[in-house]
Amino acid sequence: MMKTTVKLKVCGMRDPDNIKALINAGPDFMGMIFYEKSPRYVSGHIDLSLSQIDSVGVFVNPTREEVLDKVKEYGLKYIQLHGSESPEFVSSIKHADLMVIKVFRVIDQLPISEMKTFDGIADYFLFDTKTALFGGSGQQFNWEILEAYPFETPYFLSGGIDLEDVPKILKMDLPKLYAIDVNSRFEVKPGLKDIQKIEKLKTML
Repeated sequence: MMKTTVKLKVCGMRDPDNIKALINAGPDFMGMIFYEKSPRYVSGHIDLSLSQIDSVGVFVNPTREEVLDKVKEYGLKYIQLHGSESPEFVSSIKHADLMVIKVFRVIDQLPISEMKTFDGIADYFLFDTKTALFGGSGQQFNWEILEAYPFETPYFLSGGIDLEDVPKILKMDLPKLYAIDVNSRFEVKPGLKDIQKIEKLKTML
């Protein structure tokens, strides 16, 4: 299969040994969740200083101080915002020399007017399925709505992606698709990833 330019993000990491194995598998991004209600919530120090993978901290309506504290503790390079954060808040995080991924939770249509306020401010968008959870639900939304994506901001695609979905995604007309973001469909249990399955996914991209 021809290699694509689509990158891979694996989210919901928290176990140190599982993280070491994931680093060897070579995804482009590794997400760690700092939302206390998540079953994949990270607690306790994890040393990422030797990792060549870009680390992403996932937050839901945090304060700027909370974000910067976690950046200092974990060496985060990207901040993923899953809540109702404002464009002004995104700008304040970017001013700390961080890259920002702004999440939009969707089902059958894109929130165009809301997205427009972040276009040119957030470095990336991320589209996830709207559920009662903030990510990790294993549920998909209608990806075909992305074929009419109107902005220049590149985006991550998330929401219940499994191995058999990848060929379909890669065949779609999605010129601004930057990365595929996987989580629950690649787990043995919440927070513990099936590394062999991720390695197989990596060969598909």
